Amino acid sequence: MRCPFCGNVDTQVKDSRPAEDNVAIRRRRFCPACGGRFTTYERVQLRDLVVVKSSGRREDFDRTKLERSIRIAMQKRPVEPERIDQMISGIVRRLESMGETDIPSKVIGEIVMETLARIDTVGYVRFASVYKNFQAADDFDKFVSELRPTAPEE
Repeated sequence: MRCPFCGNVDTQVKDSRPAEDNVAIRRRRFCPACGGRFTTYERVQLRDLVVVKSSGRREDFDRTKLERSIRIAMQKRPVEPERIDQMISGIVRRLESMGETDIPSKVIGEIVMETLARIDTVGYVRFASVYKNFQAADDFDKFVSELRPTAPEE
């Protein structure tokens, strides 16, 4: 593993332990050249996924991009970071196990929305506001009104 500080390729593993509910390995590393310490994560990758955008453009699936968007939606919410990590790993496993290497971005967005809806309603609405490209307060109002259960009529 190359040192992110000096570029030395001969780094040493000082500590390894399971992470993210045993789906990754967290490794603390040390660079003997510059003395830098850093952490890496090792995960199983079943297949290389390609995201097909709505414009038809194709790009490699980027777990960090997915993680960043979910963490932004869940910012300052009372959900444990470990729970968010588990959710992200679950989404990636679900995508990898679909059997397809080309996955439409719409499918990824729907899976994320479905997962967020079960975990945190505010995070769900935040993600939806970007995913569904809300333009005005009315868009929020309409979306939230669909979430509320209707009261039985008397």
